[in-house]
Amino acid sequence: MTLLLNRSDLQSLLDPADCLAALRRGFTAEPGEVAARRVVTPLPGQGSATALIPGLIEGVPAYTVKVNAKFPGARPALRGVVCLHDLETGELLALLDSGTVTAWRTGLAAALGTHALARRAAAKVAVIGAGAQAELVMLGLSQLRAARELTVCDLDPRRATDFAERHGARLNVPASVAAEPRVAAQGADIIVVATWARRPLLHAADVVPGAHLTSLGADEPGKCELAPDLVQAARVVVDDVALSVEMGVLAAAGLDVKHAAGTLRDLLRGQVPGRVREREITVYAPVGLPWQDLALAWTAYRAAAEAGVGTEFDLLA
Repeated sequence: MTLLLNRSDLQSLLDPADCLAALRRGFTAEPGEVAARRVVTPLPGQGSATALIPGLIEGVPAYTVKVNAKFPGARPALRGVVCLHDLETGELLALLDSGTVTAWRTGLAAALGTHALARRAAAKVAVIGAGAQAELVMLGLSQLRAARELTVCDLDPRRATDFAERHGARLNVPASVAAEPRVAAQGADIIVVATWARRPLLHAADVVPGAHLTSLGADEPGKCELAPDLVQAARVVVDDVALSVEMGVLAAAGLDVKHAAGTLRDLLRGQVPGRVREREITVYAPVGLPWQDLALAWTAYRAAAEAGVGTEFDLLA
């Protein structure tokens, strides 16, 4: 039997602390022997098809295959399914809503990277792009450090206002809305950018010394949030160096592997330092890796089995 877990099921099951712990275990585990693949294929019009295979983590007796449809003009813009398979038999254990899994694993992994690279005292946060991934970054970051102030910018002013009011109230901090990205970034020491942008939203002159930026948008060719002068001036940590050069922040800035200080795995395993100087600008810019889908899917599957949540379906009947 295969367990079907929709968005509502996943939102009732997933706990930020448990998911952060699962992601941290994945980052600090030994690298797998099987190379993962991330395939992005443009479709006629604005859409693209994405597949991430296989999701593997040492010690987890399962693997994932994720298939996404990305259509920026649609709502939601990301739809698809994560297939969770038994690693020994191939049995299809569960089908999970990929939009929810992707938002949670991307946002919470970004929170880990943000916390690891931002200055200890950094507490003035700017969010550019008030969508699902930014929601989860803020939820995860609040588990790791306290915020002092929040500024939000989004193409939709009502969405920005709603985001600012909700998270400001949840964190009990002053929250405001900015009309432009560079205005939101003024004076912020943590800047989270999570958009579909295909042109730079921030330049080096827009951020203060010592600021940290987490950029989630440059996850396929042609997408770009940070200007080349900003990336060039920063200490850059990614989740996969080769992918970043192929389709991530380094590709968007026209930079090669030498500009990457390392990966978040390297940092969390103590193999490379994070922030070296208080006044340097740091950037965490992930592309998204298959094993992160497994970390969230396995956590959700085990929680669902314990709570009796989800719908069983026999695809072989």
